[in-house]
Amino acid sequence: MTVSRREFIQGSAAATALAATGLDLSAAPAPAAPKKILILGGTGFLGPATIEIAQARGHQVTMFNRGKTRPDLFPGVTKLHGDRDPKKGEGLKALEGGRWDAVIDNSGYFPRMVGASAALVAPRAKQYLYISSISAYKEPNPENGTEDAALATLADPTVEDMGKEYANYGALKALCEQAAQTAMPGRTTIIRPGYIVGPDDPSGRFTYWPVRFDKGGEIAVPGAPTDPVEIMDVRDLAAWLVHLVEQGTTGVFNACGPDKRLAWGSLVEACQKAGNPDAKPVWIPAEFLAKQGGLEFPIWAPYGGETKGFHTWRNDRAVKAGLKFRPAEQTVKDTLAWFKTQEKAEKGRTKLAGPSADQETKLLAAWREASKPKG
Repeated sequence: MTVSRREFIQGSAAATALAATGLDLSAAPAPAAPKKILILGGTGFLGPATIEIAQARGHQVTMFNRGKTRPDLFPGVTKLHGDRDPKKGEGLKALEGGRWDAVIDNSGYFPRMVGASAALVAPRAKQYLYISSISAYKEPNPENGTEDAALATLADPTVEDMGKEYANYGALKALCEQAAQTAMPGRTTIIRPGYIVGPDDPSGRFTYWPVRFDKGGEIAVPGAPTDPVEIMDVRDLAAWLVHLVEQGTTGVFNACGPDKRLAWGSLVEACQKAGNPDAKPVWIPAEFLAKQGGLEFPIWAPYGGETKGFHTWRNDRAVKAGLKFRPAEQTVKDTLAWFKTQEKAEKGRTKLAGPSADQETKLLAAWREASKPKG
């Protein structure tokens, strides 16, 4: 069974968003002076959360993107339009006249483009924060790995294609890190998040679980309750990014949470409590799932074999640099509440990952049959 690598509601009160973060910046002293922050992207998932918190802290935000995704977000923010690829249209030309204290790059996937952006802003910015991925590490991942673990590589580092099932994604992220570091040595902050989850998540991966438990009935749950799982609430990550900008912190960090190892069973219980208390999880061993034709469940990964280290990354360095986490129960509750508002509003961010109802029904039936006493 393979692990999928990729798959603040705008308008909410910024003060509310701040108060809900694990890193409560609302209680922190105001920055000595507002920072000028450039967001490369800013309209997807992490970007909007970061902008809300930066604005609430009094910082001046500029967005650079193509102007095609959710263009109505943040009407009061300065918006520059262009393309990450300097070979397309006006490319990065709109960035040539600006100056910023920090650049947050959460939309860079190919090293040529990240390198071009970082090189252009190098004389114009003090700090470059690149949002990489925990997938940048070489597989199989070591158990309890740190930022010093080996990175993924590509035979052809010039490739600009994610490959089948995003096989190139992690190595491309590692190369993007190197491109940023080359352009701005000593001034880069590399962030390697695991699964980013919470309200406004368009991938439907984490959201699948609270929504499925809310529907009730018997629910197929993979693995064992003791399996580890790591999640990073988007609001906590966003608050931390703003904190890193305010502190001028550089370095390489794993952005995985929570602060202590989270058991998969605890997260499942949180989904049950937030949704339908009468829902019944049916635990299906990883060994049985592996024989079911490649059926996959989001977020979870088998705690064994090649994926044993996937949800065990250490975050000591990030915690020391100020990363804090809200309880997983709060993330579950808020995600479900957000999803229900999206259903009513029909805003198109209600896609869910995970097996279909028919697939789940067949899996449960197969497990019941296999679990019958022999003889």
